[in-house]
Amino acid sequence: MQASQSPPPDHLTYLREDDRPQAFKDLLSSLPSEKDWVGNSLHLYQGFWFPSWLLNGIFNCQNHFQAHPSDILLVTNPKSGTTWLKAILFALLNRTKYSNSNSQRRHPLLTQNSHELVPFLEHKLYLEQENPDLSALASPRLFATHFPYSSLPQSVSDSKCKLVYLGRNPKDTFVSMWHFFSKLRPEEKGQIPIQEFLDQFCRGVSPYGPYWDHVLGYYKASLEKPEKVLFVTYEQMKLDPHAHVRKLADFVGCPFSEEELRDGTVEGILRMCSFDNLSSLEVNKSGKLGDGAESKWFFRRGEVGDWVNYMSAEMGERIDGVMDEKLHGSGLKL
Repeated sequence: MQASQSPPPDHLTYLREDDRPQAFKDLLSSLPSEKDWVGNSLHLYQGFWFPSWLLNGIFNCQNHFQAHPSDILLVTNPKSGTTWLKAILFALLNRTKYSNSNSQRRHPLLTQNSHELVPFLEHKLYLEQENPDLSALASPRLFATHFPYSSLPQSVSDSKCKLVYLGRNPKDTFVSMWHFFSKLRPEEKGQIPIQEFLDQFCRGVSPYGPYWDHVLGYYKASLEKPEKVLFVTYEQMKLDPHAHVRKLADFVGCPFSEEELRDGTVEGILRMCSFDNLSSLEVNKSGKLGDGAESKWFFRRGEVGDWVNYMSAEMGERIDGVMDEKLHGSGLKL
């Protein structure tokens, strides 16, 4: 059944679909749909649930994006630590340019949100234009996406570009998603009822869900193509960030030199990109991104295990039960 829709909040310009082509609207009406919690619908396309406002960007990217062998794609399920890893990869790849003290004071992360510095393919670039001109971007190009592995543009699969996937404990991901989408709702609607949100999540109905299929797709790809896909978890990154930043650098082809390891370059990147530092910057405390979402919404707590403050043990066990069933035999534990 086609879910009814209400206008999105005025400040969230990217949710508006008035200017979409009629052919696109016709296609939406042919796809299975369920209501979301903001004011649109989720549509089932290629086995995953996508927000209706985003599908045009999905189609455009699949049809037009041409990956370069040197490209690096940061991939996550929504609310899995994307903002943090965007900052780390940006700082890592641009460390030579901003290595001395004067350059550090001009570092783009001090004045720009990492979502602006590392653009989403389907959210930003291909949502705004059918086939944007990316020729001016310097190599290696760094992009982000929430694409499921099976839905990636064919050029990504065919090329030697690198994919860095960040997974996260599903209970923390769920709670972060619940908080974030509650902020996107019109104020008069208030916070999303967490039990109803949980019911949908456990049925697989969430943006880019089912969550378990999204994570499993990249986990399996990382085993089959370790030279192309690196699978790391948010929890591993938090536990030993130094080792994982070095691992990231090796994987994307810009390993740290012995001199950099001695002079504290890794520690400098981690300080720059720490949750405390990024969340304290004025650019991330006030202002909005180009799509109208407030920058501060992307910096809530960033803690491992925060789900216990919002969910009952029974709710946590429900997610655990679903994940155990869906990941059984895969070797993946989250």
